[in-house]
Amino acid sequence: MSAAADALAEYRPALRPRVLLSDALLDGAATVHLIKDTDSGSSFRVGPKEHFLIARMDGERSLREIGEEYAREYGRRLDGARWQQILRMLGTRGLLAGADARTPAGPAAPAGSAAPAPRPAGPAEPARGVLRGSVRLVADADATTARLHRAVGFLLAPGWLVPLLVLVVAMEVVVALHVGELLVDARELFTNPVLLTGAATLLWFSTALHELAHGVVARHHGGTVAEIGLRWRLPVVIMYCTVGNYLYLGSRWQRIHTALAGAVMNLLFLLPFCALWMSAPLDPATHDALGALLLLGSAQAIAMLVPFPPLDGYRIVSQLCGATGLAASTGTYLRLVARRDPAAADYPRRARTAYLGYGLGSVLVLVLILAAVVAAAHHLLTV
Repeated sequence: MSAAADALAEYRPALRPRVLLSDALLDGAATVHLIKDTDSGSSFRVGPKEHFLIARMDGERSLREIGEEYAREYGRRLDGARWQQILRMLGTRGLLAGADARTPAGPAAPAGSAAPAPRPAGPAEPARGVLRGSVRLVADADATTARLHRAVGFLLAPGWLVPLLVLVVAMEVVVALHVGELLVDARELFTNPVLLTGAATLLWFSTALHELAHGVVARHHGGTVAEIGLRWRLPVVIMYCTVGNYLYLGSRWQRIHTALAGAVMNLLFLLPFCALWMSAPLDPATHDALGALLLLGSAQAIAMLVPFPPLDGYRIVSQLCGATGLAASTGTYLRLVARRDPAAADYPRRARTAYLGYGLGSVLVLVLILAAVVAAAHHLLTV
């Protein structure tokens, strides 16, 4: 072995500390891993074999040791030219610690070894306009979320969270049992401008808490929050909270918990109003307005769990399926099936199951939504 080849074999590459690697994700018929540089916000995709190598670049293993692990896993060894390509690709993207000084020179990585992600993962500069735009509310969103987590993070402990969830379920049972009455209350609410303004303000505040809940739960699981701000599409103005490393949280269930947190927060927000509605001595107008608030707030929370992009329910289903771009991939696969295209058979069984299940589930959800709207309209027209 030449001195240069021996030096390359003993090289111990290390990813920079702020480089993140995702789990395996379905992307069409392929399985990919996402890699993100949190300093620049850029991300890209690699296949399982490239991820196998990159995930082992910890500064402790030499290329010789990584290569031996790779050979045991995949039954082939990488030659020096291929190592040079991989290292040059990582060094060019600034993902290796000390890349400029330590990465051996070599030809650029071949096209297709790392495909760009469909959009940058990092926070974009806020856009501002009269009719639509966004603006940051805090300079350091991650520090703000850390303070919120210190203040309320104890509620995520099972001893607190389980009883709260039991109360939420009980509240929703009550809402379901009184849904006819609450529909009438909601109709009447829209005829009272004062009470309607109060209910709308409370529901807007609930959406703000919804966004902050995403950030607090992500922080609880080791995530970071990139931005907290306001986004407007006039006449609608909403708060947003961007979890910068959502896809890179430690486990699938942590990502599901983070996505689910917003809707749970919406329902927790309603608990004191439910208690007032059920037990406080209120005048009829206020009692009915609280009933309408319960119905509208519950509908708001449930709507966020509908599995269509860009709602939280879509993120949850995507994690359950282990897929990125689930809706687009499903559409592509189902079109191939409908045309009886042989390419559909190239999809692995896991992908076929995920895309067919999501497609059928989406149709079922649409039918249920339509049925609920028709039933609500019929009730209101007949009372």
